[in-house]
Amino acid sequence: MQWYVLRVAANKESQVRDALAQKVERECLTDIIGRIEVPVERIKRIRGNKQTVHNRKLYPGYVFMEMAATDDGRVPEKAWFMIKGTSGVGDFIGTDGIPTPMRDTDVAKMLMEAEKPEETPSIKVEFKKGDMIRIREGAFENFEGVVDAIDTERGIVKVIVSIFGRSTPLDIEYWQIEKV
Repeated sequence: MQWYVLRVAANKESQVRDALAQKVERECLTDIIGRIEVPVERIKRIRGNKQTVHNRKLYPGYVFMEMAATDDGRVPEKAWFMIKGTSGVGDFIGTDGIPTPMRDTDVAKMLMEAEKPEETPSIKVEFKKGDMIRIREGAFENFEGVVDAIDTERGIVKVIVSIFGRSTPLDIEYWQIEKV
């Protein structure tokens, strides 16, 4: 079996994956179609002191499918009709109706992303080095400064502010600041 990329409707990746997996089981096509993946990364956001965790799709609009193609490289007929009959499915990436298999390096990268253990989600920081910010909370509330460095693991932003006419670095949690 080789891996192929299937175009799907935007924001329907998970529904398409689940529907295809059910149809593969129901129609006994496990010998033709293997795994079906939608790689996501977990992102933690903090807004207004509320912390939420979201899954963000790494490849929006695409589902990855492990499949055994026919000798001429086409999708087997039974699988083709099952796939095309699924709501939200577009077409495989390829030319002249023949899907192009993914390169081994791309498959390894995709599988590594798809099979990550349920690890601590990364923090979604909306700032970058050089951005002008204002401190919203804490001892330095209403001070303005410039982002110098970002520690995404801890959610800490190093900010340079002017205190009594001198540049002073401060370590502030990213949810305590806002863009100017």
